[in-house]
Amino acid sequence: MRTHSATGRMFRTTAVKLALLYLAALTLASGGVLVYLSQNTATVLRQQTVETIDAEISSLADRYRIAGIRGLVATVDARSRRPGASLYLVVDFSANQLAGNVEGLDDRVLASGTGQLQRVSYVPIGGGARREAMVRVFELPGGFRLLVGRDLQEQLHFRSLLSEAMRFWLVVVAILGVVTLVFVRRRVLKRIDAMSATGRRIMSGDLSERLPVDGSGDEFDRLAVGFNLMLDRIEALLHGLKDVSDNIAHDLKTPLTRMRNRVEEALRAAPDDPVATEALSRTLEDCDGLIRTFDALLRIARLEAGASDASLEEVDLAMLVGEVAELYEPVVEDAGGTLTSSCEPGLMARVNRELVVQALINLVENALKYGVEDAGGPEGGPGATRLELEARAEGDTVVLCVRDHGPGIPDADKDRATRRFVRLEESRNAPGSGLGLSLVQAVARLHDGRLALRDAEPGLRAELRLPVAGRGRSVAGDDPAVVRAPG
Repeated sequence: MRTHSATGRMFRTTAVKLALLYLAALTLASGGVLVYLSQNTATVLRQQTVETIDAEISSLADRYRIAGIRGLVATVDARSRRPGASLYLVVDFSANQLAGNVEGLDDRVLASGTGQLQRVSYVPIGGGARREAMVRVFELPGGFRLLVGRDLQEQLHFRSLLSEAMRFWLVVVAILGVVTLVFVRRRVLKRIDAMSATGRRIMSGDLSERLPVDGSGDEFDRLAVGFNLMLDRIEALLHGLKDVSDNIAHDLKTPLTRMRNRVEEALRAAPDDPVATEALSRTLEDCDGLIRTFDALLRIARLEAGASDASLEEVDLAMLVGEVAELYEPVVEDAGGTLTSSCEPGLMARVNRELVVQALINLVENALKYGVEDAGGPEGGPGATRLELEARAEGDTVVLCVRDHGPGIPDADKDRATRRFVRLEESRNAPGSGLGLSLVQAVARLHDGRLALRDAEPGLRAELRLPVAGRGRSVAGDDPAVVRAPG
């Protein structure tokens, strides 16, 4: 199966298509030349044969007018003894041969005396294999018949040589095609695959990777050198961005934490002033929100940069989903809703446990916030929340799903919903910063997985799809429901 897939992929490449197009053009051009030469050569040889026969007939006719039948017989007998491809025969009214170098003719050939050109088979005088010839037969006074022709053995041999040349040429073209495809496969496609593999390693976070350069100076080397220079620049910029992020974390997060601590101390010191207490409490909540937003931004940036420090381990994802469901079940019940879970046992995958738990928590909290049913819901009453957590296997992929029964997300907004700071609630009165789904998508990309937002009719199914083999094995496909990072 892999061989067929690799072969199909090879024949879809531009290099192979150009090679096949070149071979097809070469085949048509050279084949056309050979056919043209063969047909024109046959025409020329036929014309020469006819002209030679007509010249012989003219010469014999002159001899017949001068010396009569006896002189014609003597001339034919003399010419028949010469080596060459010319054929002669004179017979009487009883078909008795008087002179010539032809025998074994069909009686119908001699019976026709119209002088029409015809192709016949004959046996040379003295015996031998039958041969082909072009002849004309004339009726003379007294019932005599005169046959003048030309042996075609040399022409047939020449045509046989052309046929052999055609077959040899077809074999050569086939060999050239195989050699071209082998060269393309081993040289061109091998280098393209090496570049693609390097690109995938770079996308997985290893910014030190560079495209291979073999020193040949061809177009692949020039392309690789140009891309490597670009990658050097990108790596330098990303290192600079990381330094800036670290400086921001140190220069801004620390003062925010100190401000929060001072507000908390002031709140404890002024418990009797309700106005001050309310203002300080709100300020404390704002500080906590800023710190959480700042932490989320830094974490998303590190995950999208590759998060090389994210350790992977074998984790039972079914048990992990059960733990998250057990943690949030009382929270959902306090909000007047219900939470159920359904997990297939033994769903092992190589992941970062902390990051996957954080992603599931974000999906659950997102469903709690926006997955409220319309008033008059069938089970939970007005404004109820029903959440369902599921873990199942699909081939070599584990699907972690959080479903709600709320209004869902329109198809036009599913891609936008994962962008940073995007909130589909236009009034923006609900708590949150619009970073929850962005963090989930960053976690999915780190594990070579994907985040899919699907209509549950009613509600939304948020699916976190992770490969069983963990990082380095991509499961992203062409599913239209898959949410991809912008840019």
